[in-house]
Amino acid sequence: MDCFKDFRYGLPTDLGYYSEQMGWQASPFKLDLTKEPKSLIKSFYTVIFAFVFLWVNGHLKKDQLKILKFMEFIFEPWPWYVAGPLIALTMFLLIFLGKKFGMSTNLETICTLCGAGKKADYFDLNWKNQRWNLVVLLGAVIGGFIGAHLLSHGSAVAIHPDTISILRELGFQSAGTAYLPDELFGLEALTDIKSLSILLIGGVLLGFGARYAAGCTSGHAISGLSNLQVPSLIAVIGFFIGGLFMIHVLFPLIF
Repeated sequence: MDCFKDFRYGLPTDLGYYSEQMGWQASPFKLDLTKEPKSLIKSFYTVIFAFVFLWVNGHLKKDQLKILKFMEFIFEPWPWYVAGPLIALTMFLLIFLGKKFGMSTNLETICTLCGAGKKADYFDLNWKNQRWNLVVLLGAVIGGFIGAHLLSHGSAVAIHPDTISILRELGFQSAGTAYLPDELFGLEALTDIKSLSILLIGGVLLGFGARYAAGCTSGHAISGLSNLQVPSLIAVIGFFIGGLFMIHVLFPLIF
């Protein structure tokens, strides 16, 4: 096998010479690769690379189209037949685990963590039983940030043009262009006494009402109704009545 010691770049330098050494029939054709072996090998690898590149590129384009279609689905509002079953699946898992879902319950837990139980018996609770709900709250904050800044086409909320016109007549010029009205939630609103008063009074009413009713819209409308709780049905009816009264009666008076 000494004849194969003179391989260069993985190929013999004289195929005819090695065929004679191995006892094969001598070939009149001798391929001499000693003159320009590098250029031949480069050409060979170039052709192989081209075929591999075209094959990979074709598959990548197909995958890119699939990714683009998926991202378009993510960016658009999810239809009811997607979001609804996901909420139902979440509620099934919570009921199966013996948990009661409610975001406003975290306010109660946070107050207990801050030592409110020393001042009021209402907050004298074992907050560790609600650790899972605090994780849900944290996930909602992180998920909301990702959805608003990374998985959305813009920051505006898709609302009806007539609603935008009405809100602008009431002084909300950012309606239709911002996720939340800048007149109430912008940094400039922090220096306005009226805006601060509205946020403070509204926050107190929301916090007190959610705890007095033993739940908020998520606790009653989602968790309570899924458990067929009559008090939750009454609470949800009250939510709608209060919302209609606020929009059609109090809202124009305040703004």
